[in-house]
Amino acid sequence: MPAVNKRALQAGERIRVLVVDDSVVIRRLVTHALEQEPGVEVVGSAANGSLALQRVPQLNPDVITLDIEMPEMDGLEALRRVRQSYPQVRVIMFSTLTERGAKVTLEALTLGADDYVTKASNEGSLDRSMARLREELIPKIKQFFRFPGASTAPAPAARQTLEPRASTELRSSKRRPEVVAIGISTGGPAALGEILPELPRDFPLPVLLVQHMPPLFTRLLAERLSANCALPVEEAVQGVAVEPGKILIAPGDFHMKVVPGGSGVRVCLDQSPPLNSCRPAVDALFASVGQVYGGAAIAAVLTGMGQDGLRGVEILKAQGASVVAQDEASSVVWGMPGAIVGAGLADRVLPLKQIVPEILRLAGR
Repeated sequence: MPAVNKRALQAGERIRVLVVDDSVVIRRLVTHALEQEPGVEVVGSAANGSLALQRVPQLNPDVITLDIEMPEMDGLEALRRVRQSYPQVRVIMFSTLTERGAKVTLEALTLGADDYVTKASNEGSLDRSMARLREELIPKIKQFFRFPGASTAPAPAARQTLEPRASTELRSSKRRPEVVAIGISTGGPAALGEILPELPRDFPLPVLLVQHMPPLFTRLLAERLSANCALPVEEAVQGVAVEPGKILIAPGDFHMKVVPGGSGVRVCLDQSPPLNSCRPAVDALFASVGQVYGGAAIAAVLTGMGQDGLRGVEILKAQGASVVAQDEASSVVWGMPGAIVGAGLADRVLPLKQIVPEILRLAGR
């Protein structure tokens, strides 16, 4: 699915949101949470997908929040039809933290949903539910838009460094790559489903992957990808060997790092504090790859909100690793790769379809 780039809002324009859920309580909760946010306007609600589709041309929303399980027309069918008729409308799915909820959410992301939030459960109070919803949903709505007066360049934080900049710009690795490390977030499941099957069965390097997702989701994502890839794809477990020709995905709520172990390299999982509000964090993986592999690494930063991966890339780049960033046109959100590009750390900035060919070239294939 082609990316829909950030839309620039005009002065005084607000993001128009249509809330779709069969629960009156959830519709009211979401509406109340969003109405408190300047720059966001709830233009209507609907109790099922059929009603939502009738209201889209009347209300002209920029974003639809869409429940998955609804009567008459469920969220997946509504999503298919929205994508066919209104490709520019952003869709954020509401998911439950259950096996079925995670599976259907991954299906929705593959079908073209832009992002998802998990429904509040057992929050203890309405105020706490409201606060958690606002904290998770509002940034995910705003990530698709550029507000008046906002710079089109990455935020100044994208230029924070760990070492003097000269060391990150001048060094070039002469070592053959020994590992591929990938960081990805918003838009990730669809992007990974498109590119990872392109890696051949005899690919000679291990692939380590951080996708921002909660527990359960990462295991199901690994299973889904493995079914369509020539290489095995697994959710990493503590102590598993990092081996050529295997793709390991960081499990939700754990940082995935690599450490020397025995005759090779092994995975170390931990629950140290989140980095960039993320656990797993790309920075945690990349920093450990720098410690173990030095410059003998290929780092790829793909579509995603925020700047996770920037500081890890600075570490890798300082040691001479190769850095590839996805371009803005093919990214669902150009936050993470945009931060890398804005800091001058990317060796190549490429459309999604050219990422794996570049990795193969760097790996000597």
